[in-house]
Amino acid sequence: MARSYPYPLNSGKVSWVSTAWLEDHLDDRNLQILDIQPNVHDYIQAHIPEAVYVNENLFRIHQKIPNFWMPPETIQHILRGMGIHNDVPTVIYTSYGPLSVCTKYIGDGLEQTMVAYSLARYGHNRVYVLDGGLIKWQEENRVVNQKFPIVQESDFTVNLQKDLFIPYEEFRSIKDRGDVLVIDARPSAVYEGKGPWPKAGHIPGAISIPWPSLMDDKNKTLLKPEEQIRKMITEKGVTRDKHILLYCGTGREATNEFILLKWFLGLPSVRLFEGSFTEWSAHPENPTVTGKNPR
Repeated sequence: MARSYPYPLNSGKVSWVSTAWLEDHLDDRNLQILDIQPNVHDYIQAHIPEAVYVNENLFRIHQKIPNFWMPPETIQHILRGMGIHNDVPTVIYTSYGPLSVCTKYIGDGLEQTMVAYSLARYGHNRVYVLDGGLIKWQEENRVVNQKFPIVQESDFTVNLQKDLFIPYEEFRSIKDRGDVLVIDARPSAVYEGKGPWPKAGHIPGAISIPWPSLMDDKNKTLLKPEEQIRKMITEKGVTRDKHILLYCGTGREATNEFILLKWFLGLPSVRLFEGSFTEWSAHPENPTVTGKNPR
C-alpha cells in the first residue's frame, strides 16, 4: 500500500516526507527547507533549491558539561535570525558531507535527527524529516543548485517542551523502576566497552539498541521498512506500557531513536536524557557496567 506523506498523519511535531513529496512541494510558499550538512562547504557545493544552511552545533553550549542545550532566551534570538517560524512546515535534511574530514561523529546522518529534535524541543510545531536525506535525493538525480536564498528575520517564540526530556536527578531516581525501560543508542562496542568517556560501559540496567540498526545499511538517513523497525524494538522489549528513557554519549545519537519511537511509532511515554553518558560518567559515584548484559 502506498504511503501518504507527511507520515505519520497527525503524529505531532515531527513527521517524515519522501524525496518525491519534497520535489512536488518545492514551490510551496509556506514551506522552509533547512540543509544540515556537516559543514558549510558541503552546502556550498550542492543543496536542494531554497534550502537555508544550519549547523547542528548551534543548539548546544558548554555549561556544567559540554553538551547542554542552549537556554531558551539565547536560542530564540538565533532561530529568529535563521528565519524559522513556529508554524511554518520545515523540511530538514543532511548528507554524509563529501567535503568533511571527520566521518565518525559528523557526516553520519544524525544531523537531521538532532536538529529535528531540537526544533521540536524549542516549540516548532511542524518539522519534516527528509527520509533518505540529500543522499537519496541526489541518487534519484533530483535538482540541486548553488544559489543562496535570502533569509528574513522571523518572530519565532520559544515554547520549551519540558515533557520531551528528563533531567539528570529525575533520571537517576526513576531509571530502575519496573515500568521504566532505559535504552542506550550507542554502538554495541561502546555500550559493552570503552568510548571517549572517563568510564567504560553503560548505565546499569540499560539495554542496547544501536541507532544505526534502525536505519538502512547503506544510507543512515533512510529508515528501514516500518515492519522491520517494529519487529526489532518489540524483540527488545519496547512496549507501549513502558516509560522509555533514551540516552547515548552526548544526547545526539539518541535523538534518532527518540523521534522514531515518539512520533514515527507513536509510543505514549518517551523522553530523552539529554546529558546522557557524558553527564552520568561526570559523577564519580555513578556505577557503570561493561559487557553485553544490562546489569
